[in-house]
Amino acid sequence: MLQLLRRRYLDVLGSIYIYNEHRGYSSIDRVIAAVKDRWPEEAAFIAELQKHRRDEHKHYMLFRRWFEHRGVMPLQVDRTCGHIDRLIRLTFGCHVDDLDHAEVTGDSAKFAKLCRVIMLTEQRGMRTVETLLQSPAIVGDRRLSKIFKVIEVDEPSHWAPYEGWLDRNRGGRPTWAERAADSLVHATLLLVKLPALFLNPWVRRRSAWPDRSDPAPAVGA
Repeated sequence: MLQLLRRRYLDVLGSIYIYNEHRGYSSIDRVIAAVKDRWPEEAAFIAELQKHRRDEHKHYMLFRRWFEHRGVMPLQVDRTCGHIDRLIRLTFGCHVDDLDHAEVTGDSAKFAKLCRVIMLTEQRGMRTVETLLQSPAIVGDRRLSKIFKVIEVDEPSHWAPYEGWLDRNRGGRPTWAERAADSLVHATLLLVKLPALFLNPWVRRRSAWPDRSDPAPAVGA
């Protein structure tokens, strides 16, 4: 019985993570495109964003291979389980897919807010991974534990580009409202969404991998 419960927990956790990793790199693609258009001379900043994107895609593939090794597809979760989805909704008032990145990069205050939101998301991710690596359920799955150790190494470099841009452009640090929104999103995922998925036996599995509809990578990206 305990093994079944542990397997279910890891199933739910992995499904939430693979959704968020895919949402992460696909969202960064739009940020990179807008930054290239607005500040083509910012080669170092763009390179940092591209490295962040590559890491997010790498993490996505690690979770995909973990599911493939288990012989199952991830559970069908939606954007209510996405940290950046919900944080963008709370701070910008729209869904990630509806965010006009050209408009955001054209307004220094809006781009500073986006940098702060991404920085909060990545820092939250680091703290969460540190906690998960103390969990017996995670440690007991050698493959999954290795994935989180990779993320632990990569994560600090992920908020650095946005923090650097804020420092160079006097964009400030996350406001109390942005931090409160981040805390609310995290608490909801931890205390509401994860338990709800865990206890719902009727949640279906995905019929295709999230990256099936990804556009072909641009040359030199």
